[in-house]
Amino acid sequence: MHRHGRQRVLRYWKPIQTGIEQDDDTAEVMRLARCQPEEVIHAGVRLPRPLSPHLAARLSGVTIELQPLIDIATKALGAKDGLVVEGAGGAMVPINDREMMTDLMARLSLPVLIVSRSTLGTINHTLLTIEALRRRSLAIAGVVMVGAPNADNREAIEQRGGVHVVGGMPVFDPLTPEALGAWAMTELDRDGRLLEFLT
Repeated sequence: MHRHGRQRVLRYWKPIQTGIEQDDDTAEVMRLARCQPEEVIHAGVRLPRPLSPHLAARLSGVTIELQPLIDIATKALGAKDGLVVEGAGGAMVPINDREMMTDLMARLSLPVLIVSRSTLGTINHTLLTIEALRRRSLAIAGVVMVGAPNADNREAIEQRGGVHVVGGMPVFDPLTPEALGAWAMTELDRDGRLLEFLT
C-alpha cells in the first residue's frame, strides 16, 4: 500500500481472520498503511480463537465456505481496483475439511507474494511453498524476507526457487507507519516488479 498505492488504486482485504478478539489484522494494516476507509474491505470470516481457520471455525460451530468470500471480492472491487489479499497461516493451511488456503488463492486468481523469514529454516519452508503454489498453477509475484539480512538464504531462494526476492524487511521496534513507509519507499520492490502484477 505504501509502495504502490499512488500508482494504482489498491484495496486491502483479509478474508479469514482468526484470533480477532486479540488481534485485528485489518485494523493494524489500516494504522500502518494509513489506509482510508474505502481502501479496506472489512467483510469476511472473523473467528475468536487464534487457531488455524478450520479448527477455529469448528470450535465456533461454523464451516468456512469459499463461495461467499469470492462473492465479497467480486462485489467490493471496481474495474480499476487492485486487491491486496492477506492469507491466514500459510499456503497449505486448511480452511475446512476439503479446502486449503491455496484453494482460495486459486479461486481469486491473484498472483501470490510470499512472505518468509530470513533465518535458519527459511530455504526449506520457502521452496516448499513455491513448489506447492506452482503445482496449482498459481503465479508467484515474488518473495519478501523478514528479519536480519541473510545473503546466502536470499540467493538460495532466488536461484533454486526461480523467484525474485523483492525486499528484505527488518524487524521494526517500534513498528510505526513512518518506519514501515520509509522502508517500503526505499527498499521494497526497487525494480517495480510488483507493480507489473497490480496492473
